[in-house]
Amino acid sequence: MNVIRKEEIYTIEDIYALPDGKRAELIDGKIYYMAPPNTKHQTLVMDLSYQIKDYIKHNKGECSVFSAPFAVFLNENDKNYVEPDISVICDKSKLTDKGCNGAPDWIIEIVSPSSKRMDYLIKLFKYRNASVKEYWIVDSEKNRITVYNFVHDTIEEYTFGDDVPVGIYEDFSIKVSDM
Repeated sequence: MNVIRKEEIYTIEDIYALPDGKRAELIDGKIYYMAPPNTKHQTLVMDLSYQIKDYIKHNKGECSVFSAPFAVFLNENDKNYVEPDISVICDKSKLTDKGCNGAPDWIIEIVSPSSKRMDYLIKLFKYRNASVKEYWIVDSEKNRITVYNFVHDTIEEYTFGDDVPVGIYEDFSIKVSDM
């Protein structure tokens, strides 16, 4: 007799019950544990966050920028919880003390060796379906920035050192520096 093993479905409650210091994301009820970021990763997150925050501040913009760990509850259910490296949210009604309820306007993920499959496949599909407007994958191993503009249904690739136009702003581009 064959026994079919039922896969366990997790919820946001399980994420909050993780031991201190343990980080994970939840996508469609499946837990994905996260490795601690390396120095290059954190340098990119800080540099990009600074450029975005500086642009918003100097242009008196309404959007807010957050770097991980920052909770994003993508859907109206308790089976999806992500911590993008950088989230830009322009609809203040989505922000609560716990994080962002719904899709940020713009998400940037910095690829780590352990996160390639997550960033290039699983999150790409999830962010598109959740109505994120723009998704950047910054891959320092390949010196490449892949920009998915879901509003215009385009994919563009840039290399470090290029001026990368930001889709949610008409007059803003970012230069990702090679370190």
